[in-house]
Amino acid sequence: MNTSIDKSLTGEFSKSIWSKFRRGIEEYRLISEGDRIAVCISGGKDSMLMAKCIQRLQMYGETHFTAEYIVMDPGYADENRQRIIENAAALELPIRIMDTRIFESAEKAEKHPCFLCARLRRGWLYRTAQELGCNKIALGHHFDDVIETILMGMLYGSQVQTMMPKLHSENYRGVQLIRPLYLVREKDIISWAERNGLSFIQCACGVTRNEGSSKRAEIKRLLEQLRQTNPAVDMNIFRSVENVNLQTLISYHLGSDYHHFLDDFDKGLSIKGTNNFSE
Repeated sequence: MNTSIDKSLTGEFSKSIWSKFRRGIEEYRLISEGDRIAVCISGGKDSMLMAKCIQRLQMYGETHFTAEYIVMDPGYADENRQRIIENAAALELPIRIMDTRIFESAEKAEKHPCFLCARLRRGWLYRTAQELGCNKIALGHHFDDVIETILMGMLYGSQVQTMMPKLHSENYRGVQLIRPLYLVREKDIISWAERNGLSFIQCACGVTRNEGSSKRAEIKRLLEQLRQTNPAVDMNIFRSVENVNLQTLISYHLGSDYHHFLDDFDKGLSIKGTNNFSE
């Protein structure tokens, strides 16, 4: 094992990465005894770090589970594929590379190629996980992704929603999606990569060339502005979806079951502690 990289997780980055990774695993019950996990590696910094943390947990943790470290090649350029191979070797990750033609299929789409690419990737990952006998697939989304998703839903999707730490697959019975880096900040992942002299691939498709024009990039810029006057803004946004009072919502739904505040309003039910911003 690369002792320098391994020690950095429990040394310099123990508090910012390793402890938060372990806390997310425990708090959201992401990994259980006997799990077989398809660890999905795109080649970027997030998925590579996630894979390294899972490998370390697999070796030294008290919960016994197995893992398949999968790299789906959607049609990477040779230099990007080679970079993934070199980084996996540096991290001593036993990756399995599987070739697909997803980039080729997505680039033929006249509308929403990025949406199609994401859909094809997700479907491939679920199918492959089932074929390998895995009951969970692990993705490398981090805390900043969660915050950005909440704001994107509100500002562009007209809904309050969040990126969940784990989900049941609707189409692949018995398979769950988990996000082990759920509580880890992106800036700490970047620091970890730089500290260990690692350089990872960025978005490598033939469609997404200008990340600065995307809606997610707009949200990133907005958050940077908000942090200048309120350093706690990210955690406040996160806590807001942990502390939802249904009695203060105009309407909400649980699946297809919809509720409106007028349903019970005429019953004269008192609502305590909700007048802070009213009357």
